[in-house]
Amino acid sequence: MPVHTLEQARAARPEAAERLPRALPVRRHRTCTREGRVGAGESADRSEAPVKNKVLLVDDDESNREMLTRRLQHRGYDVVTAVDGQDALERASAESPCLILMDVSLPVIDGLTATRQIKSSPALRGIPVIALTAHASIEDRDRARAAGCDDYDTKPIEFARLEQKMEALLRQPAARTV
Repeated sequence: MPVHTLEQARAARPEAAERLPRALPVRRHRTCTREGRVGAGESADRSEAPVKNKVLLVDDDESNREMLTRRLQHRGYDVVTAVDGQDALERASAESPCLILMDVSLPVIDGLTATRQIKSSPALRGIPVIALTAHASIEDRDRARAAGCDDYDTKPIEFARLEQKMEALLRQPAARTV
């Protein structure tokens, strides 16, 4: 059975319990509101309460969704998932995420078409989108950029690289718009 918490680690190895920290450090991520992102500790001068660390993960492959969801949640993100482009449009409107991770090859509406629709919506265009795809050519990257994606990452996902891209986009005062 895998160990997921400090309490589980202490129970699994009582002899090592005294060497474990009392608590793990908490990483401070950005918060965001429907109108835009606000830095950690800054106040949002808006009536709507900020939503902390919300990421919309769009992927039709269940194993990819589960793996990325676990990794993102472990890093402090609140993850909302969608399984196709139409679902992504509905979730983006309903959930107001800080960032969208969009698979390019999706059923119903493909990821690039969904991104174009997100970027054409005044309420959603400020949300940064990172395209995720197994296609790694320069042409594929250019198509993703032309559709409005703010960045591009290839599968299989190298999580540290993806997280750097996410954090770079979340640090920007406003996302690029098409």
